[in-house]
Amino acid sequence: MDFQTKQGLIIPKHPDLSISRQTELLDISRSGFYYKPTSVSPEEIRIMGCIDKIFTDYPFYGSRRIKHELEEKPYDISICRQHVQHLMRIMGLEAIYPKKRTTIPNEQHLKYPYLLKNLLITHPNQVWGTDITYIKLKDGFCYLVALLDWFSRYVITWTLADTLDITFCIENLQRALPLNIPEIHNSDQGSHFTSPQYTGLLTAKEIQISMDGRGRCMDNIFTERLWRTIKYENVFIRDYRVPSEARTGLGEYFNFYNNRRKHQSLDYRTPAQLYFQN
Repeated sequence: MDFQTKQGLIIPKHPDLSISRQTELLDISRSGFYYKPTSVSPEEIRIMGCIDKIFTDYPFYGSRRIKHELEEKPYDISICRQHVQHLMRIMGLEAIYPKKRTTIPNEQHLKYPYLLKNLLITHPNQVWGTDITYIKLKDGFCYLVALLDWFSRYVITWTLADTLDITFCIENLQRALPLNIPEIHNSDQGSHFTSPQYTGLLTAKEIQISMDGRGRCMDNIFTERLWRTIKYENVFIRDYRVPSEARTGLGEYFNFYNNRRKHQSLDYRTPAQLYFQN
């Protein structure tokens, strides 16, 4: 059951159960229930779409460079840097470091070392990588998380959510672990992935935890490439209107990506062919 479905089960004025107790029983955060999407104008949504395209091509760009890109052709958008920073925060993009805003660490959470430097990736389920990206809609936006097998580029599981509440990341991992167990799980140092709720699922399966260095977007290069592929081959073309439409379209695309799309880097084989080679 996804976050939105659980959210719909909560009865605000239940005679016996408080909202806190209901969210606890449904295993969702209380803050997620009260979350209201930030109000943005149609023009700001258009600008956010342009920012998304720039950041997809240049994930190391901060707000200063993105502002200059917006002012050039083909965008020709006159905008102050503070407004760019504001929109990037809404999108979940970090304006200073070349990482997503979701990579801002919670100082109370444990940090883990980066285990993949000079590591030779030789087989499926050796390393899974995960990340979150912003998905533009016609009149709004949502967020996508995915788990990617580094050897085969096979997308194990993915989940789309209306908010950045941690629940959708946890649910995505919970759906993946019954399918296979990786040796190493790699992510950024964002509060979603350093949360004990998330890391506890990994340690319970004795999975090694690897985390990128702060501000080093290329430590998770395969997932960054996945986002670029998805956006240019699907999201930017389809121009989804609402989350349900995006969920259906992305489901079709991920099926194509895993089972039919041949990768030059994989000697023109599909991710599924490598992932299930044994």
